[in-house]
Amino acid sequence: MLLLASLLSATLTAAAPPEPVNPAPTRASLAVIADQPDLSGVWTPGPLDKYAAGNSTEPQWRPEIAPIYARLKQLDAEGKPQNIWVNCLPEGLPSSWTQTLNSVEFLQTPGRITILGELDGNRLRRVWTDGRPHPADPDPTFSGHSIGHWEGQTLVIDTVGFLRQVFISTGQGVGIPNNGDMHVVERITLTGPDTARVDLMVDAPRVLAAPWHATRLLTRHRERKFDLVESSCRQGDFIESTDKDGLAIFAPLPKDEGGATLPPDQAALNAAPAKEKK
Repeated sequence: MLLLASLLSATLTAAAPPEPVNPAPTRASLAVIADQPDLSGVWTPGPLDKYAAGNSTEPQWRPEIAPIYARLKQLDAEGKPQNIWVNCLPEGLPSSWTQTLNSVEFLQTPGRITILGELDGNRLRRVWTDGRPHPADPDPTFSGHSIGHWEGQTLVIDTVGFLRQVFISTGQGVGIPNNGDMHVVERITLTGPDTARVDLMVDAPRVLAAPWHATRLLTRHRERKFDLVESSCRQGDFIESTDKDGLAIFAPLPKDEGGATLPPDQAALNAAPAKEKK
């Protein structure tokens, strides 16, 4: 009986496919990077080419979505933007390109390119360039599952597997969730020694009547003063303070009814007894 169990276990082990691994770098794989276009350095987007509601590059929305978008635009124009990024959730694609004013850095390593964004602790994206396909059933995320390849001076990134809640936005308070099945193709092209263009094609059939094409221009900086630094959007929800033992802490700030953090002086005023507010 013991012999039979051992034989069965050996048979099952032999039949199981090997678990895929990410191989260690080799001289050959490192040499491949040396022949790729150089994306090193820190890249900053131009502030004036940021997409805004009402311009000629707006997405074409499905008929049932267009009135919702128009209402958001009207509220934004009236000074009542409906903030679509709350609780420090990531913007996700395509907004991480079309709306950001933050710097970005590309790390080129064998089999992948890592994209670091200077926001909330340097959020990262991993673009697999080792020839793997998308998973058959990817776990949805804000930035999706990305695979890439080079076409001359252009890095082509294909991304699927987005959370349905990720926005297609044209402003801080003007955006529509993709609602599922979104597919984004990015083409990042070096246009000069220190300039690049990001072309995006966003296909979201549940909310868009046609794929949306958006473009962002980037400028490279190699000076060390442009190096990415740590940041955290949640830090603005707290104020530096000390506890009862004199130890340094971050004390949470109160928020108004809409969820906006109150400034420290307003927070102190609201916390004071009613007779002191007169």
